Amino acid sequence: QVQLVESGGGLVQAGGSLRLSCAASGNTFGIAAMGWHRQVPGKQREFVADITSGGSTNVAGSVQGRFTISRDNARNTVYLQMNSLKPEDTAVYYCKLVRLGMDYWGKGTLVTVSS
Repeated sequence: QVQLVESGGGLVQAGGSLRLSCAASGNTFGIAAMGWHRQVPGKQREFVADITSGGSTNVAGSVQGRFTISRDNARNTVYLQMNSLKPEDTAVYYCKLVRLGMDYWGKGTLVTVSS
């Protein structure tokens, strides 16, 4: 079993910054990748960014240049630095971990960007 605990969400004004964290615990052997998705009520969950255990990153075009993903392998923690936030970034952000062919999800953390 793997547990994911997200933190760092909150309310911020447009143009501001937040940093999300997601710490994995439990059976963390064999983690292939960790990352973030987000979801607005009534819409599908969408990919934001991910990072492999080797450090390769993928970032969605909608946040490219504003969001940066990083990872501390020793702590099994992934971070999402979000800068120049826009109201359209408002969503619940979910941490995702891929391990041995299985996906694990956190419970989500709400990010609200006011205009």
